[in-house]
Amino acid sequence: MATGSDIDLTDPYTGREAQTFPRLGAEMARRIAAYGAEERIPAGTLLFERGQRSVDFFFVLEGSIEVFDHDIHGRDQVFAVHSERQFTGELDHFNDRRILVSGRTGADSRIVRIHRADFRRLVTAEPDIGEVIMRAFILRRVGLIRQAHGGVVLVGPAHGADTLRLQRFLVRNGYPFRLLDSDTDPGAGSFLACFEIAPEQLPVVIGQDEQVLLNPSTEALADDLGLTERLDPDKVHDVAVVGAGPAGLAAAVYAASEGLATIVIEGVAPGGQAGTSSKIENYLGFPTGISGQALAGRAQIQAQKFGARLAISRHAVRLACDEAPYRLVLDDGQVVQARAIVVATGARYRKLDVPDYDRFEGQGIHYAATAMEAALCSGEEVVVVGGGNSAGQAAMFLSRSVAHVHILVRAEGLAATMSDYLVQRIASSPKITLHARSEITTLTGDRTLREVTWTSRPSGENRTRRCGNVFVMIGAQPNTDWLAGCLDLDANGFVRTGQDAAGMALASPFATTRPGVFAVGDVRSGSVKRVASGVGEGSVVVAAIHQFLHPGP
Repeated sequence: MATGSDIDLTDPYTGREAQTFPRLGAEMARRIAAYGAEERIPAGTLLFERGQRSVDFFFVLEGSIEVFDHDIHGRDQVFAVHSERQFTGELDHFNDRRILVSGRTGADSRIVRIHRADFRRLVTAEPDIGEVIMRAFILRRVGLIRQAHGGVVLVGPAHGADTLRLQRFLVRNGYPFRLLDSDTDPGAGSFLACFEIAPEQLPVVIGQDEQVLLNPSTEALADDLGLTERLDPDKVHDVAVVGAGPAGLAAAVYAASEGLATIVIEGVAPGGQAGTSSKIENYLGFPTGISGQALAGRAQIQAQKFGARLAISRHAVRLACDEAPYRLVLDDGQVVQARAIVVATGARYRKLDVPDYDRFEGQGIHYAATAMEAALCSGEEVVVVGGGNSAGQAAMFLSRSVAHVHILVRAEGLAATMSDYLVQRIASSPKITLHARSEITTLTGDRTLREVTWTSRPSGENRTRRCGNVFVMIGAQPNTDWLAGCLDLDANGFVRTGQDAAGMALASPFATTRPGVFAVGDVRSGSVKRVASGVGEGSVVVAAIHQFLHPGP
C-alpha cells in the first residue's frame, strides 16, 4: 500500500512522491474548500466506484480516503491512501470516461466534496492549485499504467496481429493492462483454463469483473472500457476537429481556451502518425527530445483542461457539407453537429508492393517503432524502410535493443530527405547499415514473418536475412476518403486550401471552398510534414474560425 509518506520507491513514478501525492499548505486548503461543501463521513463509506463517470473531487481535512481496485479473484487491493490536506482523482477527472478505481473513507473523516463543474472552475480560477493537481493526476496515471492498477488482462500470442492491435490501442490511450503471452508465459494456460477459453479464441481481454471479451474490435473494447463518451446529437458545437494529431490537438487547445465549444473526433488514439514516433528531437522547447505519445498525451490533457471533449475510437465517415450547421456522421451512426469544421485527419504511411505483404501486416510488418514494438524484436535483426525523419528516429531507437538495423531506401542516400543530425548518427552507428537503392522483394514466414529478402537495384544482387520485423515508413497517403464529393482535393488526395475554384485567395490559407470548413496539418495540400508546422497551423486556424463565427461589420 502506498501513502503520501510510505510509497514504494521501487516504481519509477513513485520517486516523485511529493508531486504524486502532494500535501497542500493551509492557505491552498482554504481556497480549495471554498469550491465545495464540507462533510463528515464515517469510516468505510464508498465515495466513488470503478466504472462511474463524472465523479466528485475530494479534499481531506481529517481522516483518510483509501483508493483500491480488485484482483482477478474479486479481492480488494488498497494501493494508495490520501490523508490530511491531500486529494483524490486522476486524469479521468478531466473527461467523462468511466473511472478506473474505487475509493472509500479509511477512518471517520472530514472532507470537502467538490462537484465536477466546480472542480473545473477551481482548476481554471486557481492556476497554482491547478498546476499541482494536473501534475499529480498525470503522475498517478503513469503509476496506474506501470503497476497495472485499475486495468485489464490481455491474453494472447505476443506476436499475433490482433494481440498487437489491442495492445497498441491500450498503450496509446493510456489504459492500464497486463499482458500474458500465451506462447511463453507459464501462467497463461491455467489462466485460460480458469475462464474456459480455447486457444483459437485468443486474444481475449478480461476485466476486473471477470467479463471476457473474445478478440474484440478496438471500437468494442473502447466501449466496454468506458473510453467513449456519450454524444448529444442535438448539441451544436462551435467547432468540431476531426483528427487528434498535433494539428488537431493544437486547434482544440486554442479553440477551447478561447471559449469555443469544441469536440475532437479521433478514430484510434491521440497523436496521429506523430504519436507513434519513439522520439522527436527537433521540436522547439524539448532539447532532450520527447516521444510522440508523450507529446500527444500532454496536448490531450491540455485540451480537456480547457473544456474540449474528445470522442475516441470513432471514425468520421461522412461530412454532410450542404447543411448548416454541418453534420459529421460517425462510423457507429452517431451524428455530431458543428458550426465550423477543422479537418486534421493527417496522413498514413504507404504500403509496400510486395507479395504476401497483407499476410504479414501486423504480424511482422509495423508502422510504428515504440517501446512495445522494440520489445518484440530485442536481440534480433530488423529492417526499416524509408528515408525520412520518422525512419531515422526509428532506426536509432531500435538500435538500442536489437542486434542490427538495416535501413532500405530507393534513393542514393539519406541527405535529401532526413535531418542532418540523424544522418550523422546513423552513419556513425556500428549497429545500423544503410542499403541505398534497395527494396524488399520477398517476405517469408509461417504464422508470422521469418525472413526478408531485398534486392540491390544497381547490381541485381539479392540478400536474405532472418528477420521477423519490418518497419515501413514511406511516403504519405492522406486520410480523406470520408470527404469525397465535399471538398476540393488535389491529384494526390490532399485537401486544397487558401484558394477558391477560380484561383482567388480565400480569407485564410487554411480555408477550403466550403465556408467554415478548414484543413490543417499533413492532410492539407502543400503542408510541411513536420510536427511543429502542424501545431502552428492548428493554433493559427482558430483566428479564422473566430472570424467565420463572428464576422465583423
